[in-house]
Amino acid sequence: METPEKLKQLVREKYSQIALQNKEQNQSSCCGAGGCSEEVYNIMSEDYSQLKGYNADADLGLGCGVPTEFAGLKAGDTVIDLGSGAGNDCFVVRSVVGEKGKVLGVDMTEAMIEKARANAEKLGFNNVEFRLGEIEKLPVTANKADVVISNCVLNLVPDKRQAFVEIFRVLKPGGHFSISDVVLEGTLPQSLKEASEMYAGCVAGALQKKEYLDIIGEAGFKNIQIRKQKNIVIPDDILRAYLNPEELIENKKNGAGIFSLTVYAEKPLDKACCGPDCCN
Repeated sequence: METPEKLKQLVREKYSQIALQNKEQNQSSCCGAGGCSEEVYNIMSEDYSQLKGYNADADLGLGCGVPTEFAGLKAGDTVIDLGSGAGNDCFVVRSVVGEKGKVLGVDMTEAMIEKARANAEKLGFNNVEFRLGEIEKLPVTANKADVVISNCVLNLVPDKRQAFVEIFRVLKPGGHFSISDVVLEGTLPQSLKEASEMYAGCVAGALQKKEYLDIIGEAGFKNIQIRKQKNIVIPDDILRAYLNPEELIENKKNGAGIFSLTVYAEKPLDKACCGPDCCN
């Protein structure tokens, strides 16, 4: 596996390319010279088109869930979206929190930030802001957000423990998060784990489900709940780009599962600092 900085650069390059395309172009993209059904990063996306606040220009066909569905949003809330892309989830959030709420999207890809800002300007929203930054070091003060959301992004972060420490830091005491992400049960073939496209496609960087949930608890969160889980099936025409016929058969026998989870958790009311131990 590459170094953390090389992985971040890989993600920046891939998602900068995605930012320059619309949803239809992304979904018709090919993953190899021989052609395939869809790229890994968009086989997990869900339909947002019927949601209040949906904006087609902000929908790039990314994500692996609808975290706003379980976010318990209220009018006037301050909400941070991690890995906000072109602003899709932010604009859905804004339709709930209203003009008195505040929506902040953070993304580490400049092209995505530019696209999101242009979308917000077209919509005339003055309470939706987008900042360039990394999830492991958020450009946000402590105890800022009522709710944090994220959609299929934390699996792209090399240091997931630090990511959840940062989420804990920026949430207000009593605040909560709703995060859709990809996790594993079982072991992926080594060639998949080492494939850069599989990392950018949210698979190779995914943690085991138990480890993922343990990290959330270790960061100080309580009342951790899985609100939704669905199986992700990678089509054979994509897998053939990374696995030979024998490996493809073995992978099916192995029965490793790839899942989209939407997880909810709360920051305790008595925690007003940066992590589970810093107030001791």
